[in-house]
Amino acid sequence: MAKAGTFPKGQSGNPAGKAKGTRNRTTMAMQQLLEGEAEKITRKAVELALLGDTVAIRLCMERLVPVRKDRHVQFDLPDIENAGDIPKATSALLKAVASGEITPAEAADIGRAVDAHLKAIETHELTERLNRLDGADDQ
Repeated sequence: MAKAGTFPKGQSGNPAGKAKGTRNRTTMAMQQLLEGEAEKITRKAVELALLGDTVAIRLCMERLVPVRKDRHVQFDLPDIENAGDIPKATSALLKAVASGEITPAEAADIGRAVDAHLKAIETHELTERLNRLDGADDQ
C-alpha cells in the first residue's frame, strides 16, 4: 500500500510534465538579484579582461564569439537514387574527410542522413513490390 502523497511505481504525479516555458526558481531568483547590476558587472568583467585576467578574457570571448555547435558543410555528394548508389556516397564522404574538407564527426552526421535516406528508398521499393504483388493476386 502506497503512503499518502506517493504514486505507484512507474506512474508520475504529473504525466504532462512541466509546462512549456516554466523557469527554474533559482534562475529567477538570480535574475532578480542581478537586475539593474548587469551593466556594472559586464563593465567590470571587461575591465578585468583588459587587465589580463584570463578567466575574464575567456568569459568575454565566449560571449563575443560563442563556440560554434554546427556548421554548414559543402562537398560533392553523388545523388542516391537506389541502394547501388550508396558506395559512391560513402566513398565521397571518406574522400572529404581524408582531404580535410569535413571532420569525421560531420561525416558521421551526414552518414546517418544517408542511412535514413537509404531506409526511405528501401521502404518505398518494398511498398511498390507489395503493391505489384497485390495487383497480381487480384487478376
